[in-house]
Amino acid sequence: MTKKSPIALAALLLAVGAATLSLVPNPVFAQASASAAASAPKNTVRPEMGKAFGEMEKLITSKQFPQALEKIKELVAFEKKTPYEEFAIQRLYAVIASSTANTELLATSFDYMIGTDFITLAEKIKFSEGMTGTYYNEKKYDQSKKWAMRTFALDQNNKTIRELLPRIMYLQDDYAGAVKELTVQLDAEEKANKVPSFELLHLIISCHLKTKNMDAYTSILERMVTYYPKKEYWGDLLYRVMGKPTFAERLRLDWYRLLLTTDNLEDPAQYAEMAELALFAGLPLEAKKIVDAGYAANLLGTGKDAAKHKPLREKVIKQAADDAKAMESGDAVKSIKTGIGMVNTGYNYVLYGQFEKGIALIEQGIAKGGLKAPEEAKLHLGMAYLQSGNKTKAAEVFKTIQGTDGTADLGRYWLLIK
Repeated sequence: MTKKSPIALAALLLAVGAATLSLVPNPVFAQASASAAASAPKNTVRPEMGKAFGEMEKLITSKQFPQALEKIKELVAFEKKTPYEEFAIQRLYAVIASSTANTELLATSFDYMIGTDFITLAEKIKFSEGMTGTYYNEKKYDQSKKWAMRTFALDQNNKTIRELLPRIMYLQDDYAGAVKELTVQLDAEEKANKVPSFELLHLIISCHLKTKNMDAYTSILERMVTYYPKKEYWGDLLYRVMGKPTFAERLRLDWYRLLLTTDNLEDPAQYAEMAELALFAGLPLEAKKIVDAGYAANLLGTGKDAAKHKPLREKVIKQAADDAKAMESGDAVKSIKTGIGMVNTGYNYVLYGQFEKGIALIEQGIAKGGLKAPEEAKLHLGMAYLQSGNKTKAAEVFKTIQGTDGTADLGRYWLLIK
């Protein structure tokens, strides 16, 4: 959150470069600012000040900055100075300040120069940007924000400051203000069909964590897995949905399915429990695939519980073989009379790759009604379409899921997986 801002250095170099032209005596000094050249002779200094300016040039060129600060007092002492002469002196101060890292003196000089007509609007913006970044790098966030707002007064669409401002607010503990700014940026990025930066999303997430706004945190986490699908983000998201007080325990197998798909199933006991849940649901083929995956990951068949895993493996192999015969002979559908039976058997056909037959059965089961958990049936229908490769139809089904038991969340999460 506190990485350095590069805009400070850019503006300081601009200040030095522009001001160096001011270190020569009159009359060339009248050309010190390109923006002011056309309005000479008012942009000139009196000849009697030329000697002091010449001496200033030598001192600054030789990097004798303390001596230059003393010598500049001679210029300050001139009476009835014109606005341009005052500007020229402040520009010299800016050169010395930027060369000696005197931020306060630089701020005073820039403040004066920005208030004049002797530099262009672009220069004023750069100087104001520079002070914003300089104070930010010095961790003087109140001053940095003040200059950020001044930059916006000069350039209301300044992208550089727009991106820096919420970081300033975050470091001021103004998390609500930071979220407001960041949300504007996020909405603009998504409206333009652009991928929001990782830094943008991470900063919003950090703000929500600071304020313990976990609903908002979860919402941004969903965007994180959409644009930056790291397994750690998926794990955080999935454990949060399962931790909701309204989450239905009957969806535990569906929750495990997402854990497995996002590579977040990392415990032997989880593999074993998921396999048992699949057997209980009448899906032995899925149970076998789960156990096979656990063995492939060296999480089953090893360790202190390795002996317990062997009978589980033998059980899923046998039941999967028996189930395959029943599916092939058609016995699996002969005795189906209820909607839930159609839904469950239909999903089993999907697992065997018989998508058309399986989806048709699930839809018949939903249409028949009498389901204790119709939203769960829709979830499985959407998953069936997804496995068949029809993501468009899956999305249509998932969007119809209602309720807060976890089915709507799980359906939405399936669509976020790339």
